Amino acid sequence: MTKLQLITSELIGHLERLSKDASEISWMTAFTMASGVRKVSPFLKEAASRGTTIKILTGDYLYVTQPEALRLLIEELPQAEIRIWQSGGASFHPKAYLFRGKRDNHTLIVGSSNLSRSALTTGVEWSLLAPSEADQGVFEEANDRYLELFYHEVTVPLNRETLAEYERLHKEANQSKPISTAWSEAEETELMLGPGESQEIAETAETYSAEPLTPRPAQEMALNALRATMEEEYDRAMVVLATGLGKTYLAAFFAANFRRVLFIAHREEILLQARNSFLRVHPGKTAGLFNAAEKKTDADFTFASVYTLGSRHNMEEFSPDDFDLIVVDEFHHAAAPTYERVLDYFKPKFLLGITATPDRMDNKDVYAICGGNVAISIHFLEAIERGWLAPFKYFGVYDDTDYDAIRWLGSRYDEEELLVAQLRDEFAEKIFMAWQEHKQTRTIVFCSSIKQAAFMNEYFTANGIRSAVLHGRTGKEDRRSATGRLETGRLEVIFTVDLFNEGVDIPKVDTLLFIRPTESLTIYTQQIGRGLRLADGKSHCVIIDFIGNYRNADVKLAVFDESGTYGEKRGRFTEPAVPAVCEFNLDLSVVNLLKEMAKKRAPRKDALVAAYFELKRELGRRPDYLEYHLQADADSRAVKQEFGSYFGMLAYAGELDDEELEVWETYRDWFIEVEKTGMNKSYKMVVLLYMLSRGLKHWTDPVTPEEVAPFFHRYLMEKEYRTRADLSDKTGQRLIEYDETRTADLIAKMPMTKWSGSDRTGTISFENRSFSIRVKNGSGLSSRVIHDWTRQIAVYRLHFYFEKKEA
Repeated sequence: MTKLQLITSELIGHLERLSKDASEISWMTAFTMASGVRKVSPFLKEAASRGTTIKILTGDYLYVTQPEALRLLIEELPQAEIRIWQSGGASFHPKAYLFRGKRDNHTLIVGSSNLSRSALTTGVEWSLLAPSEADQGVFEEANDRYLELFYHEVTVPLNRETLAEYERLHKEANQSKPISTAWSEAEETELMLGPGESQEIAETAETYSAEPLTPRPAQEMALNALRATMEEEYDRAMVVLATGLGKTYLAAFFAANFRRVLFIAHREEILLQARNSFLRVHPGKTAGLFNAAEKKTDADFTFASVYTLGSRHNMEEFSPDDFDLIVVDEFHHAAAPTYERVLDYFKPKFLLGITATPDRMDNKDVYAICGGNVAISIHFLEAIERGWLAPFKYFGVYDDTDYDAIRWLGSRYDEEELLVAQLRDEFAEKIFMAWQEHKQTRTIVFCSSIKQAAFMNEYFTANGIRSAVLHGRTGKEDRRSATGRLETGRLEVIFTVDLFNEGVDIPKVDTLLFIRPTESLTIYTQQIGRGLRLADGKSHCVIIDFIGNYRNADVKLAVFDESGTYGEKRGRFTEPAVPAVCEFNLDLSVVNLLKEMAKKRAPRKDALVAAYFELKRELGRRPDYLEYHLQADADSRAVKQEFGSYFGMLAYAGELDDEELEVWETYRDWFIEVEKTGMNKSYKMVVLLYMLSRGLKHWTDPVTPEEVAPFFHRYLMEKEYRTRADLSDKTGQRLIEYDETRTADLIAKMPMTKWSGSDRTGTISFENRSFSIRVKNGSGLSSRVIHDWTRQIAVYRLHFYFEKKEA
């Protein structure tokens, strides 16, 4: 057996040798220097030319990584996938080099060498080379952990946009606080330990009394919806079931219709729990794991880690048509690159996405993946009204922390500055008093960081409370022990960081305490679900939520609004309408704060703009309107409310050049008309789409209903969901079989006459069977911009219209 090998110098030679035979190269270094990139780029370029997959993850910790090095990576390795870990001040200090070779001949190198000339050649660095012959499982586990970090939510792809942003931050950081050559003992300890991983605890087995298992009411509703979906010949669908309604068992019951099933998730614990659930429903079937430790490929039910399956080498262990049904758990993750590669490879008879996150703004990026088909969505408020989940009593407590004074890093607050504000005895006392006033028996407290959780735990313990801290660095046995003690009442409180989000079930938890700024509405919704499960002796859940002037404070309450219209009325704050069995209480100071935010609405505008820039960083270019709707972590409806148009938002964000800005200011009324004209049917935008299809020079030329008719009919008939939405009623049924006269008459009566009659800009007219748009076509770039922006709005509105019809 090949043994481990210690490397104390000239690591570069080993990297070059291993790159020659690798099918996948995956590197991760805390710091990257231009000198190191110049050393490795020749043989990495050669590997890329052979079709080798190359991934490189580097970090921004202390802004040591050189912008020049990142620029070289973009220029020298355009085929490589490169991402930056945004540390937010927390330590990021790994150095690992993975090579997947032929015939299971893989190599892992872990040590002290960053990507610099000195570290790779003559510097004093130690590394351990571990060939897979020594331990195959170690390499596969390392590969899984690498992919978890590579596609972690705090990473961004390296492209021109993110490079420019890094250059600016690098310059600012090194002007205000030059990089120190010496770290304190505490800093050195943290550097060596590295960041904690976000981990979740799997749901405990659901309590069915006896065999045979039968679906619960919510699951039966979902199964009926899925049967209807299959009868309509859909081959994919998404099901949104609020936490506690048994989405995993739903998937197991649905699996009875299929021969072989692939269940994909991003957490090991979720896979194990899902396997147990499926076998309880189907005791005669076989089940196997496909993860770092085990790779069973012939079972009836295969439960796969997306990180293991995301490797091309592992994916090709299966044929694309091996599975009749693929189930993707926590489907709101499915737009991530790892999932996309897997879903692009496999060709199942049916794809089922399941998620417990009902907020549409967090699911819309996966709309295209499920073919626009949301089979059923049961919001937690509906589940409460039906008696399937516990009601809640919500208490919004005023947090007087000045979050405006804390630096915002694009997606979260600066960790060190936030800690200064949070680790105050007076703040801890206020939290403790609010908890004492409203608490019940078992509490989960959601914190921003490990340091905050430890600080609050010490404060509660000093006041005689039985409490504990759980986070990603806590061992599995300690986590199980703590959750078990909370369940039995031996613990009163657990302080946690990014642990109780997905796939957690402690039914007896009856109090939730939020002492962190809400940054993600998805995670906030998942965390609320932790307290809503039914349990013996539990009448309701208490939610204690500290609300300050942090970002998203004025929109977070949208998760309590099932209609999806919360916050649409500008300048006004209203409390969400919750079920009668629930209570919603806000401190007067909170009400005043939210009213003030509603008047200014700057936080809402800023959130929309921040989502735009986040997506721009991800794409490396300006996203178009539909891309923003589908992929940005924002509700695109708010764009129209706040800015009049998507392009109004770009003007507000400083994203338009001088000529584009002039186009916006000159043609603002036209763009807003296209954005806001009423659409009971899709017909107006279909007519506009036809006019735009005639090209840059002629799109504003007058058109007759007869000319539009063939395009109009073809557009509505080419997709079943369009036909179902707009040709299935009395108005449209006669158009199923194409007849030019009937189609032209409908076009004249519906979109053309109605649009010209409702237009207040004087732009639209319809006279003597001639439909006109009086928009002066500019010259050169202006003309192209007007045409392109009009097309973007029309495409977005059509997509949004049919999306709502299918939801």
